[in-house]
Amino acid sequence: MDVVGLATPPPVPTGAPLWLAMPSRFAGLSRSQARWALGLLALLLGATLLALAVPAPAGAPEGGTGEVQTDVALYDSIVSAIRGGGDYYGVAAKELRRGGYPLKPFITFRLPALAVIQAHISPMVIQAVLFALIAATAGAWFVRFRAAFVRKPPLVFAMLLLAGGMVVFIQRGLIGFHEIWAGMLIALSLALRRNDRWTTAVAIGLIAMLIRETALVYVAIMGILAFAEGHRREALGWGATILVLAVVLGFHAHAVADVVRSTDPVSPGWMGLLGFGFFVKTMMLSTALAVVPAVLAALLVGLALFGWACWADPVALRVLTVFCGYAALLGLFGRPDTFYWGLMIAPLLLVGLAFAPDGLRDLVARARDRRRIIVTRLVR
Repeated sequence: MDVVGLATPPPVPTGAPLWLAMPSRFAGLSRSQARWALGLLALLLGATLLALAVPAPAGAPEGGTGEVQTDVALYDSIVSAIRGGGDYYGVAAKELRRGGYPLKPFITFRLPALAVIQAHISPMVIQAVLFALIAATAGAWFVRFRAAFVRKPPLVFAMLLLAGGMVVFIQRGLIGFHEIWAGMLIALSLALRRNDRWTTAVAIGLIAMLIRETALVYVAIMGILAFAEGHRREALGWGATILVLAVVLGFHAHAVADVVRSTDPVSPGWMGLLGFGFFVKTMMLSTALAVVPAVLAALLVGLALFGWACWADPVALRVLTVFCGYAALLGLFGRPDTFYWGLMIAPLLLVGLAFAPDGLRDLVARARDRRRIIVTRLVR
């Protein structure tokens, strides 16, 4: 009896990792899968170039003028008035009217936590707290990166990229900007989260939301991923923080209603529909890429996103998903004057470039795999 079978030779090894301690997420792909992945990477890089057609938002953080500085002046004036004995909501309404800002709906008022804290603590202490938060975030990520890279040079490179994402966060003039604090807290929460240790990360996520409610996107994503991976208690923890935020927003809305007049202006809305290119532009403006030629900066944003997809670690999946969530938020609801929403995720973006070389090498190696199917015949 003749039996004909098909045998597939073992996978062709891609070689030892270049920088990473473990093979990239793409090391085990088949040839067809690797080619699809390379095609998607090409589409991603092409999509990042759409940012070149997006008008530059006024008031980029590094520019020192425009919307950001105007908003910072608003927040500083609110803090000063509270320090002088004023009530947050009454003061905020007065300053919003003076600056020509909309007062409706209630979310045009920032949550009071940051302003009240700053009003009761000296500026030097607040500055020290922010720098301590930046140092703690860098230290927490150093611990994660130390296990990810096999040699010291790529570890140093990753930390330099992390510093490049934090370049805006060390500007003293932006200490009153809510996104500065919330963005750094999100980065710290991600660094500290582990399957067996998640309570601190959840608590930090709650603090981020109480400073800037758009951190809800981060918390919701973390809760969904925890539930999908079977971490039910963690998912409940993230969900509980969302309930806390809902209660806080309810009280916030009631307090705002007491100080808003019927003649106060209404926000034009947030359905900007500026697309993926606007997300890329915000990342270019919110990191060290601001000093890089625009075409190269846009492509580096795409490579950084790809790099986070390369690292085969649970935290990398969470970081990448958070980026996707905020990319959707910015692309759908962002306006040219709300580009600073990108500061919520800016600290970690560029680090993805440190993971990209291994992933790209593995993809190319798999895509070039020329293994053939071997036909075997068994004769009895």
